[in-house]
Amino acid sequence: MKLKSLLIANAVLLGSFVLQAHAEDDAQLIKQGEYLSRLGDCMACHTVAGKADYAGGLAIESNLGTIYSTNITPDTAHGIGNYSEQQFSDAVRKGVLPNGSRLYPAMPYPDYAKISDADMHALYVYFMKGVKPSSEQPPETDLSFPFSQRWGMRFWNWAFTSDKPFQPIGGASEEVNRGAYIVESLGHCGSCHTPRGLGMNEKALDSGDVRFLAGGSLNNWDVPSLRGVPRWSEQEIVDYLQTGRNDKAAVGGEMKSVIEHSSSHMTDADLKAIAAYLKFLGGNPSLQAYNVQQQQATEAKLTAAKGLSEGERLYIDNCGACHFVTGKGAPGIFPELDQATIVNAKDPSGLIHTILAGAQQPSTAKAPSTLAMPDFAKRLDDDQVAKLATFIRQGWSNHAPAVTKDQVAEVRKTLK
Repeated sequence: MKLKSLLIANAVLLGSFVLQAHAEDDAQLIKQGEYLSRLGDCMACHTVAGKADYAGGLAIESNLGTIYSTNITPDTAHGIGNYSEQQFSDAVRKGVLPNGSRLYPAMPYPDYAKISDADMHALYVYFMKGVKPSSEQPPETDLSFPFSQRWGMRFWNWAFTSDKPFQPIGGASEEVNRGAYIVESLGHCGSCHTPRGLGMNEKALDSGDVRFLAGGSLNNWDVPSLRGVPRWSEQEIVDYLQTGRNDKAAVGGEMKSVIEHSSSHMTDADLKAIAAYLKFLGGNPSLQAYNVQQQQATEAKLTAAKGLSEGERLYIDNCGACHFVTGKGAPGIFPELDQATIVNAKDPSGLIHTILAGAQQPSTAKAPSTLAMPDFAKRLDDDQVAKLATFIRQGWSNHAPAVTKDQVAEVRKTLK
């Protein structure tokens, strides 16, 4: 009898140890999965301000129409609570839902295809056990014909995606390969920074192709090349991803959301790995050479404030207090205009939008202050903005085409 009681007691004790071990394993996986969800920037697309995290409903503008993000909480009626781990993996890495329907590549599954099995498992545990269920029902995506025919995505996937797992770069350091893994998979940087083909596909999915991260276009904004980032040091890349600012630039456009929800939450080691990888990719051949004589000539004319064109006068009156006659701004506070990517972009829409709507840097753990640039939409008319933007794009050592008032008028129509 005593032996039986002892065996029962030992069995209960063993069971409690097993349960405790499972709980500890789940807790660790949840923590890991939460971090991976930050690397993947899931929050930015699947969360709407004022509503539950990951409850979906964000309107994503695309060339096909408006696509609404889905509820990815573990709610069994409106979310993904009934997904098996394989079904979750298929949705994330292949864009295929349990009922066989296909996701649009606004969900960056062509990049997520490279997520490792171990990371996918941690993500599944996090979303099933670490996220609070929400019964929020997002709007249904309803695109016009023929884009409404989701079955057609089967052929798009066949033509433009790959199920090849992440391939480490031979001869590269462990740090560079860690950066490559983040950028090419969870970070899905190529979805914005790689040029798109006629099928709206990324022309390259990894560093084996020189078109990868070579720059693109998003909602009429030129998206810069990330290959080599020649004007920035590795530390400046880290600073920008961590805080939304560095000694040369400040975040704007879609990248603000990436900083706020994703890269500002990354570890120092992962940010350094990303910077090392981008530098490893090599230089950007489209970068203009710095013209010292032209820069000095612009600075001298603005300083003398004599014989100014209207664009130069508008700059002195509206921009000079922060960006100065040098066009260099203030390191870590006001961004440079001389040689800035947004200034020299082929399409000036990003610069025009910033002048009209202003900009505000995100508040992050390492840079909690929010610095704002005022909007000038009410202060300046289309012709004035065009002349101001033209001066900025051609002053100092910048070499970009002039801006027309018609271009300004088109951007003004998009302001909310």
